[in-house]
Amino acid sequence: MKLVLASTSPYRRELLARLGVPFEVAAPEVDETPLSGESPDETAQRLSLLKARAVAEKFPDALIIGSDQVALLEGVQLGKPGTHEKAIAQLKSMRGKALEFHTALTLLNARSGSVQTANVPVRLVMREYTDAQIENYLLRDQPYNCCGSARSESLGIALIARFETEDPNALIGLPLIKLTEMLANEGMDVLA
Repeated sequence: MKLVLASTSPYRRELLARLGVPFEVAAPEVDETPLSGESPDETAQRLSLLKARAVAEKFPDALIIGSDQVALLEGVQLGKPGTHEKAIAQLKSMRGKALEFHTALTLLNARSGSVQTANVPVRLVMREYTDAQIENYLLRDQPYNCCGSARSESLGIALIARFETEDPNALIGLPLIKLTEMLANEGMDVLA
C-alpha cells in the first residue's frame, strides 16, 4: 500500500525518510484550535486523527500517517513562535524549567478504515542559559516554526539539560519507534 504523511512539517518529513520507505506528503487542512476543556494529550490525539482523515479522502487506498504535538510549560500550551521576539520571550520563560511535550501519532488504513493511535510523551528540562545565549542561538538556528523555539536535532540541544521519553524522535514530532510497530501491524516491514 502507498504510504502518505499528512503533514506540512519538514521535520516530520525528514524523520519519516529515515525509515527508507517510499512515501508521499499531503497537506491536511484542519483547524488546530484546542477545544474547551480538552487536555493536551487529547488535543494532540484528536488533531493527529483529524489530519489523517482529512488526507485519507484524497488517498482512499493508502496508509495515512497523522501526527500532532502539544507542548506545555507550567500548564500553558506553547505554540510556534513565528517571530524572533516571540522566540526570545518563549525561551526566557522556559529557562531552567520543565516542559511536557505530547506527541500523538495516528496510522489510518484508508482502505479498511482501521485506526491505530498512540501518544508518546516527552519530559524536557531546560538549562539556565543567558539572554546572550538565547540571542546567539536564535540567530544561528532560527527555529521560528518550532514549538518551544528550540530544535533539539540541531543547536537547540545546547539549551536542554535533559529529557525523558521512550522515543527521542517524539520530541522532533514523529515517534518512529511506535510508527514502525504500527506499520508492521498493517503488514509493512520497514526492514524487508
